[in-house]
Order: sequence, then C-alpha cells, then structure tokens
Amino acid sequence: MKKILFILFISLSTFLVQGQEELTWHTDMSKASELSMKEKKPLMLFFTGSDWCGWCIRLQNEVFKKDEFTKWAKENVILVELDFPKRTAQDEAIKMQNYQMQQIFQVKGYPTVWLVNPEKTTEGKINLSALGSTGYVAGGPEKWLEAANSIIKK
Repeated sequence: MKKILFILFISLSTFLVQGQEELTWHTDMSKASELSMKEKKPLMLFFTGSDWCGWCIRLQNEVFKKDEFTKWAKENVILVELDFPKRTAQDEAIKMQNYQMQQIFQVKGYPTVWLVNPEKTTEGKINLSALGSTGYVAGGPEKWLEAANSIIKK
C-alpha cells in the first residue's frame, strides 16, 4: 500500500510541476533588448523593490505568478526585472544599469511597469521607445492584462 501511495505521490508531483511553466526574467538590458528586436516583442520593464516593497510582492503573487500572465508574457513580451533591493546583494553593474533606467523613465514609486520597444540606431546604439506604463492594478491577472494590452495596442 505504501508503494502505491508513493508512486501516486511522485506521479502527481511530476504532473503539477509540468503544469507550472517558468518565466525568464532578464536582468541585462542589452541582452533583453537584442532578444526583443529579434523576436519583435516589446520589453516589459518591471521596476521593483523585491525584498521590501509590499505592492511589488502583491503584484507578483496576484498577477505575475498566475498561468494567465505566464501565457500572455510568453506570447507578447520580453520580461526585464529592474530591482532595487535593500537587503539582497546585487552586482554593481546591475545596480548602475537599474539606476540609469530609473532615471530615464523617471520612476518615483514601485511597482512601476513600462512597456517599451528597443530600436537600433545607425550608430549601433539602442534607443527605447516608450509605449506606456502601469503599476499595480487591482482585480487579478485579467484586469492587469487588460491594462497592459491597451498599452501595447496603442
């Protein structure tokens, strides 16, 4: 009996893990921009304070960790996390990049989400063309995705 329960538990666990797809959150703007241009998808820049911002954590739990968002994100955007942690160590280059992006987009509060299109200039530099921004939207993934889709379709 114990063997049957063990096999059933392992089978069920494998099924549940397969059902939950993982998203790739990029932290390197250059690599994410290249991928965005290659796949012809906008970047979704998520400005967050991952280890201290309650609204950021709430947005992740209520929207970003849901199947509806996962499906939408894989089809529509390249995800970039621009994190401003207080207790978690962070590479100095990433800190500088995130600070520069915060200044460019004039982010004053968290969470802030910008949707942008990267474009390569004739000099080989990358310009970011802003489509629009949002933040926490109450109502779960459906309401948040509705707001994000309205930005992308402008």
